[in-house]
Order: sequence, then structure tokens, then C-alpha cells
Amino acid sequence: MQERDLIISEIMMPNQANVEGNIHGGEIMKIMDSCAYAVTRRYARTNVVTARVDELQFHQPIKVGDLVICSAKIVFAGRSSMEVHVKVLVEDLRSHTPPIPALSAFFTMVALDRNSKPAQIFPLEINTPEEKAAFEAGKARYDSYKAKRRCEKKETKA
Repeated sequence: MQERDLIISEIMMPNQANVEGNIHGGEIMKIMDSCAYAVTRRYARTNVVTARVDELQFHQPIKVGDLVICSAKIVFAGRSSMEVHVKVLVEDLRSHTPPIPALSAFFTMVALDRNSKPAQIFPLEINTPEEKAAFEAGKARYDSYKAKRRCEKKETKA
């Protein structure tokens, strides 16, 4: 079985917040990127870099003392790139309420060899209808991004 899921968690500290006690968005993005890195590094067994992050929308404020739970799941793998769905839940440790969604995003990570060139990775095993649907949606996003890059390259050459 391929290891394509990972969960990390961290208590938010005062040095990660603004003067009102809200955690900086960049701090959460860093946790998300680290989670995406770890799951894809483990999957590819080589270095990986972040190539793209889709839109981030914060749905819930995150405060000092909250527990941030970040989960990452590889949903698509191409020749050298992987798309990772990263979700962030926030739990107020002063109450008994369950964690609530704070934000999510798709990260595109690229496997690199020792010469920093794209490295081929293993095909992603698809075992359930949910995994198949997520893979197909990821492939559609990948194809869309690729087509957009081709158009941008043509426009810069013209």
C-alpha cells in the first residue's frame, strides 16, 4: 500500500500571531506546505519542491493556543508531479467543541533528482471510487494548468 496520507498538528504560539492574537496566514501556509512536502517526499522517496498552490481562503480565524491539524493526501500523480489536497482544521483547546475546517488548498509538488531535474515517480494506486474521482479531478486541473502555461509561453514569444 502506498503511503499518500499524512497528518501533522501544532499548537499556535504568540510568536506566530499579530497583536490581536490571530495567527498570520503565512504561518498556516508554511504548515500546509510542510505537510505537502512531507507526504510527497515520503511517496516519491526523493526531494520535492512546491510548484503551485491554488487559491487559499480562510474560513475560520486561528488564535494563539489553538491546535492546528493539517492533513495532506496525494490525489493525483503524473510523471514527476503530484497534486496534494491539504486541509486545515482548527480546535479550540479551551472548549469541548470538535475541530472545525479553517481552510484547504491543492498543492502541486514536483519530484527532483540529485541534479534538480524532474524525477519520475511511481503511478498512484487507485483503489476506491472516491480515489478515482479525486484522481480524475486532479488530472483535469493538471491538464488545465499545463494548457494555461503553454498559452502564456506562446504569448511571451509573440
